Amino acid sequence: MGVNYNVLGLIFASLHDSTVIDLTKHRTMGSIMFGGRYRLIDFPLSSMVNSGIYEVGVITKSNYGSLLDHLGSGREWDLARKKGGLHLLPPFSQEGSSVYRGRLEALHNVWSFLEHSKAEYVVMSDCDYVTTIDFSAVVEQHIKSGADITTVYGKYLYSEDSGSCVDVLEMDEDGRIRNVMIDPQISGECNICLDMFVMRKDFLRKLVRDAASKSQYSIIRDCLQARVNDYKLMGYEHKGYFSRIDSVKSYFDANLALLEEKNRTALFKPSAPVYTKIGDNGPAKYGLDAKVKNSLIADGCIIEGTVENCVLFRGVKVGKGSVLKNCVLQQGTKVGAGCALSNVIADKNVEVADGRVLTGSETYPIYISKNAKL
Repeated sequence: MGVNYNVLGLIFASLHDSTVIDLTKHRTMGSIMFGGRYRLIDFPLSSMVNSGIYEVGVITKSNYGSLLDHLGSGREWDLARKKGGLHLLPPFSQEGSSVYRGRLEALHNVWSFLEHSKAEYVVMSDCDYVTTIDFSAVVEQHIKSGADITTVYGKYLYSEDSGSCVDVLEMDEDGRIRNVMIDPQISGECNICLDMFVMRKDFLRKLVRDAASKSQYSIIRDCLQARVNDYKLMGYEHKGYFSRIDSVKSYFDANLALLEEKNRTALFKPSAPVYTKIGDNGPAKYGLDAKVKNSLIADGCIIEGTVENCVLFRGVKVGKGSVLKNCVLQQGTKVGAGCALSNVIADKNVEVADGRVLTGSETYPIYISKNAKL
């Protein structure tokens, strides 16, 4: 797809850090590892590039060292460019500004970046949904409908236990949003906001300035919900595969969901590849006694035990006689000999000594923090 200089992309890398606090102690949400070799930010960033958006700003907040290391110059996403390209936007960009509470405050802090862009439209996305989407189709519908704001939504089986900060949209037959509910006490299939928005830059400027004058900060509460009858709000239905990351349990489930071929096929499309930072690891190595069943094994892994229904990231080592079932082990984790792990999430560079037995449950997996030694 050709370059669309008329559209600017913005990704909020840290907006939902508090929902997965265990995973974001040492990183932003955007840099959480996913699917064996990816980070959460790879999905919205790749979707923008595949949609012809080659000017992208990444808005950070805190603990963004690993994010900067992962993104680098943006070369893997073809964003190392003289015109446009990737821009990393720290939380403090204006003198006297404070760390933002929501999207509108974040945009006010970095507005000078948007002002210098010649793009007419702005596409915004968070990092809490794992999906791939054609943003060019969303922008096209936004222009045709004459909407002030177009919000991407998907069909979702919702209940009161679905998690916090769930935004449910009610629309009429024309696709216009008529009501916005936050954490409603309802159940059943509904239209859930996927935290992706499109609007003209001029309109966004007005929203940001009005919000700054009133100490408002939330697009959902202060623009969509409060002004639903004042603005023309349209919905765009995303019919592709997506998973929501709003807890350690949902992170665990979303990774293991990739073990089903239909989910992998729906998420990783040859026509819209997901790009990421390339490592220099060798291929996975399997010992003579290794047994692997229904698992994702990344490059650089060394498997000498039994691995079943697991997602192993780059450089994971599994010792002889160890048995792993339903586990998500992040980069550099080492499991000694004779261990038994079931329903375990291990963060980066965890070391499990010989003979250890760790047993979680499908509803409450065990989480081991980064660099821990057991």
